[in-house]
Amino acid sequence: MVDYQNFERFLYSRIKRRNLIIGAGALAGFAIASQFQQRAVAQVPFSSYPFTLGVASGDPYPTSVVLWTRLAPNPLQGGGVPPVNVPIRWEVATDPNLNNIVAKGTEIAIPELAHSVRVVVNGLKPDTWYWYRFTSGTEESPIGRTRTAPQLGSNVSKFGFAFVSCQHYEQGYFTAYKYLAQEDISLVVHTGDYIYEGGIAANGVRQHNSPEIVTLEDYRNRHALYKTDPNLQATHAAFPWIVTWDDHEVENNYANAISEVDNEPDQDPQVFLQRRAAAYQAYYEHMPLRPFSKPEGPDMQLFRRLSFGNLATFHVLDTRQYRTDQPCGDGTKERCPENFDPEATITGKRQEEWLYQGLDRSKARWNIVAQQVIVAQRDLTPGEGATFSMDKWDGYLASRDRLMHFLEQRKPSNPVVLTGDVHSNWAMDLKADFNKPESATVGSEFVCTSITSGGNGADSSPTVEAYLPDNPHIKFYNGQRGYVRCVLTPASWQTDYLVLSDVTTQSGTISNRASFVVENGRPGIQKV
Repeated sequence: MVDYQNFERFLYSRIKRRNLIIGAGALAGFAIASQFQQRAVAQVPFSSYPFTLGVASGDPYPTSVVLWTRLAPNPLQGGGVPPVNVPIRWEVATDPNLNNIVAKGTEIAIPELAHSVRVVVNGLKPDTWYWYRFTSGTEESPIGRTRTAPQLGSNVSKFGFAFVSCQHYEQGYFTAYKYLAQEDISLVVHTGDYIYEGGIAANGVRQHNSPEIVTLEDYRNRHALYKTDPNLQATHAAFPWIVTWDDHEVENNYANAISEVDNEPDQDPQVFLQRRAAAYQAYYEHMPLRPFSKPEGPDMQLFRRLSFGNLATFHVLDTRQYRTDQPCGDGTKERCPENFDPEATITGKRQEEWLYQGLDRSKARWNIVAQQVIVAQRDLTPGEGATFSMDKWDGYLASRDRLMHFLEQRKPSNPVVLTGDVHSNWAMDLKADFNKPESATVGSEFVCTSITSGGNGADSSPTVEAYLPDNPHIKFYNGQRGYVRCVLTPASWQTDYLVLSDVTTQSGTISNRASFVVENGRPGIQKV
C-alpha cells in the first residue's frame, strides 16, 4: 500500500525544489502561481484561440488528480502570449456538460513556465469519472475527462489501461490515438519518446518544425507541434495519463550527463547538461505531472509509485537520468568486460533501492514496473555467437541480475514489466537465468510497439525470426504499429496487441493481432 502524502514528503526531503511550498497549500494547486497572483493581468487580448494544445490530466490518486493546459495562441512560435502572468479559471464536474460543478478555482499561467498550468484538484471521490474545463478571458478550453484511482486497499474487481510509446511526428499519423480514445479503459501509460529531437526529414509523412532542437524555446516548440495533433489531444482529453520519458525527449541514447556522439560539441557534460535542463523543463511544462516533479536545472524527479486499490501498483522508472554510460561503445555487439562491471547501473543506486523497497512492501495483486527499455535478454545473432543491444538492460548485466535475483528470492506478487523503445511488439518471460531456459520464470514483460516510429512496419521479420530459437523465453514478436491494452482482475491479466494497417496515411484500420494471459500466482505468459 502506498501512503501518497509520505511519498511526496520523501521526494521533497531528497530533492531541492525552488518555488514549491511543502504542505497542504502545495497540493491545493501549483504553489508557484500564487507568488504571481497580485501581478496577474486580468485579461490578455489573445491573437487567436489560446487552447490550441488541448487539455490533459494525470497521476491520479484516490482523492486528487492533476489537470493541465497551456495558453498558446501561436503554438509553434513560442506560444504567442505576452510575457505577463495570466489567470486561468478551472472547473471540475461530475457530468460531461459541467452542470454539477464540484470544484473550481483560478491558477496563474506564468511566462517562466511557458504559460502552462497544472492544477492538483483535491477532495475528489475515489474511483470516479470527472469532467473539467479551463477558461481564460472569454475563451474556453475543450472539455476533458479524468478518473481518480480507487481507494487504497479497496477491492477492485477489474481495471483496464493501455500503454504506448515512440510517436515520431514525421514518420506517420497518430491514428492509433483515434482508436485508443474510444477504448473502455481508465488510464493510459506512456513509456517514453513522446517527442523526437531530430531535424526535418525531406521524405517524412509530416515534417518537424525546425532543425535539431537544443534550446528551451526549441523544445517548447517541438512539444507544441506534437500536441497540436488532434488524435493525441483526444486521448489526453479522454483519460488520465502516467508518463515517463526515454531518450528522444532529450537526445537519442544519452546516458545521464553523456551525449550520444563523442565528436559533438555537447559531449562536454556541462554543455550537455544545459541541453538536458532545457529538455526537462519543456517536458515538465507539457505533461500532467505533480509539482514534486518540477525540474531543478538538469535534475528532475520522475520515478514514482501509483496504486489502484488492492489490484495494481505502478512502479514508474527513469532509466535515462541516472544510468552509467552504455558499455562496449553502445550499439549492438558481443559482450565486453564493461558489460560485467558491478558498478554499472541503468537505474542508479537510489532508484534501484526504492524499487526493491516498493516491491517488497506492496500489497497489490499485480506489481507493474513501467519503464523504457527491454529488460529480458535478447541474443540478436542466430546460431553460434551472441550479440546484444548495449542500450537496453542487456548492457547492464549487474543491474538486471540483481533485479532477477530479487524477483526470485523475494517473490513480489505478480511482477509485470511494461516497456517501449524498440518500435515492435514483444511478449517475454523473465527468467532467473536467461542462459538456462529451465531456470525459474520470475515475471513477465510486455513490450509495446510505436505509435508511428519506423513507419508502417511489418507483421514479421526474417531477421527476428532467425534468432527467436536462441531466445526461448520470447513468446511473441510483431513489427506493426499501434498500442497495447491490458485488463486486470484478481485472477488474471490479459494483454491485447492492437495493430494498425497503415500509419503513413490517415485511413489506417485497427485489429487485435494477438492476446496473452498471465494467471495470478503463476509466472509466465500464455497465449489466448
